[in-house]
Amino acid sequence: MDDMKIIDLNPDNISDYGVCGYKDLKKHVELRKKIEWFQEYYPQGLRIKIVMSKKGGYQGMLEYIPGEYAHRPVEARGYMFIHCVFVGFRKEYKGQGMASILLDECIQETRNQGMLGVAVVTRKGPFMAGNDIFLNRGFQVVDSAQPDFNLMVKKFDDKSPDPKFRENMNESLKEYSNGLTILRSVQCPYTEKNVNAIIESAENKFKLETNLVDLENAVDVQNSPCAFGSFCLIYDGKILSYHPISKTRFENIMKKELK
Repeated sequence: MDDMKIIDLNPDNISDYGVCGYKDLKKHVELRKKIEWFQEYYPQGLRIKIVMSKKGGYQGMLEYIPGEYAHRPVEARGYMFIHCVFVGFRKEYKGQGMASILLDECIQETRNQGMLGVAVVTRKGPFMAGNDIFLNRGFQVVDSAQPDFNLMVKKFDDKSPDPKFRENMNESLKEYSNGLTILRSVQCPYTEKNVNAIIESAENKFKLETNLVDLENAVDVQNSPCAFGSFCLIYDGKILSYHPISKTRFENIMKKELK
């Protein structure tokens, strides 16, 4: 669409545009936390590009960071790592090619910085992009993680080592073998929403005390047992959800789990 443009966020303008559809600093604690996180990692190379429409406002984004700071359980040093990409809060803004433009800009910037390539974790379903957009840009699958996550990479030199998922994910899961645990990182602002309601429901409806673990930095997230990294819902050592969910969804899962 002719009225759409890409804007590079920085510590000075991020409050003006918001992130992931959140734009009210007073109302949304998740936005305040995300901005603080962005300001912390911006000097390390974190970047966010957003798609703005004159008519529709904020309609998409791409977030990426050098692999050593990736908020996923991956080993990707030397690569640029994409956390998330999406376009089209409104359906009329989907399919306009803006996601491909965002990705191409990320790839070119990574080349200019002399890095090994670009990596990303993909999955069919909510909160993550699927493989197709990356396959169309020359990415290939180089690793996988349970239940259906792929690690994809576009290498600028075929001789470069492949990035990979952390090998200690199953060992990390053993740390949460008793009771209900929620792991979350402010990298994904949606990890804030509904967590308090889930904790309340767990206590009042299922008589469960929740162990809420806030992952404070990239090292913490890279040691997560969940390939999504920024969120994980675990009960007695079993992952019940790899991405943020509503209280209703949580209750439906627990009813089946506790039968």
